Amino acid sequence: MIKKSDWLELHSELIKEDIEIIYLCNDVSSLKWVNNLNDNSVKAIEIHATGINDVFLLGEACNFKGTVILGAGGSTLDEVSFAVDFLKKGGQSDILLMHGFQSYPTDYKDIVFSKMRMLENIFKLPIGYADHTDPKDKLNSFVSCLPQSMGFNILEKHFTLKPGEKRIDGQAAVSLEQMKEIQDLMQKVHLCRGEDSLYMSDAELKYGDIGPMKKAIVARERIEKGTELSINHFSYKRTNESIPVSQKDINLFIGCTTNSVIEKDEAVSFKKIDYKHKISDFSQFNSNSTKQQ
Repeated sequence: MIKKSDWLELHSELIKEDIEIIYLCNDVSSLKWVNNLNDNSVKAIEIHATGINDVFLLGEACNFKGTVILGAGGSTLDEVSFAVDFLKKGGQSDILLMHGFQSYPTDYKDIVFSKMRMLENIFKLPIGYADHTDPKDKLNSFVSCLPQSMGFNILEKHFTLKPGEKRIDGQAAVSLEQMKEIQDLMQKVHLCRGEDSLYMSDAELKYGDIGPMKKAIVARERIEKGTELSINHFSYKRTNESIPVSQKDINLFIGCTTNSVIEKDEAVSFKKIDYKHKISDFSQFNSNSTKQQ
């Protein structure tokens, strides 16, 4: 549809606009054209699912200096394995699998997002999602971003400047405005999901602050100086100030002796006891041994 000379002009314009380039190459000659550019401007090339086991395409893809995207839609595990093994044996290790297929448009029940996790677990490769659901459906944007909530951050999406126009893949192409909406939604999903770590934000740390938020260990009644502490001396209540003693540290106070008075509802701290290191018997915390306030 587009002459090779025009492709060179288009390619130059993309570089000028600082647009990351991904080319879908359906034949060896187009892939050779990409490899012969020799300017490292192409971030990735994609081999469509229709040619996932085309050994001539796979062979040329081994020469590409970037990410090779394999369309895995409608492919068996055996076909995907063949393509991945072929590329790896040819020295290509930067591989991404793209889940999804076009059925003009794709029905929601046929997407099966669970396959993405299966592909990830089997091949240990990054996985993306190629959405081809009906752009006129009110849930299109929502469904397009669902994989990101699972940690899959790559979305392939068709868009058009003329929604509804009959052309190749037009059945799944969204408007430019909807494309921007999807991008914004993906950014919000990314923020909501966060990273795969136990790190807590300042807001969550504040929510878990012992005293003002989480209940602190306090004296159930006034405790006199020289009292040997037992489980019955304590209760849990929220306080007006942050307390540096966690709820689970209550066992550290059992058997210790107070060196000053602790008033009723006062947070218990190590400053007011003569602390002695010991291994406590947690059986004393059985719900039948005391009534928790």
